Amino acid sequence: MSAPTPNHKPLSEAAEDCLKAIWQRETEGQTASTTALAKALAVTPGTITAMLKRLASLELIEHRRYQGALLTESGRKVALEIVRHHRLLELYLYKEMGYSWDEVHDEAEALEHTISEEFEDRVAAMLGHPTTDPHGDPIPPKDGEPAQPTLLPLTALEPGQRAVIARVRDSDPEMLRLMSQRGLVLDVEIEALEPEEGQAVRIVASGGEARLTPEQAAQVFVRLAPEDPGSDSEQ
Repeated sequence: MSAPTPNHKPLSEAAEDCLKAIWQRETEGQTASTTALAKALAVTPGTITAMLKRLASLELIEHRRYQGALLTESGRKVALEIVRHHRLLELYLYKEMGYSWDEVHDEAEALEHTISEEFEDRVAAMLGHPTTDPHGDPIPPKDGEPAQPTLLPLTALEPGQRAVIARVRDSDPEMLRLMSQRGLVLDVEIEALEPEEGQAVRIVASGGEARLTPEQAAQVFVRLAPEDPGSDSEQ
């Protein structure tokens, strides 16, 4: 069920996807330029330009020259609703239907525009009103912004630092399958090793050593592991 606009007209799926993409870039501190949105949504810049004009006419965005698209309060509300649908659906598919974490994104993309608010509420209640999806992304509450935990990209770890995997981007199924095969899933503790020649990122976990390209490692986010109380004790 498409979200209503301030004028109570339902939006197209493409328009909802555009609002969601703008919200994602704003959340990451990036400019929602026409070029960036076209790449994210796999459409032409001309299509995005027309879409932004439409969204601006509905007072869902402000489009400022050299600053890209910015969500209005109404636009943010619509975007958050779609993001909430998507992440709840991912978790439902993962927990209740046996999908793996690399399979849920595309299914949720197809379903997020069609579910009713009652269905959303029932799914949330069934899952115990969760706060994160299978990839560690925060699920927006019913009304409001989701809490954005302070995380580090895996590439920021120094050799010897220990951390816990807290989030993996969900848009690359092959990457998620690779992570699963190597036992690199949420809440697994890792330790950064010296990078090897060629800049491969090396880490060690319970399953042994793993190597990731810098591009792969940039999709993984971690929180530093608590210091071992005995690590600084006198020998």
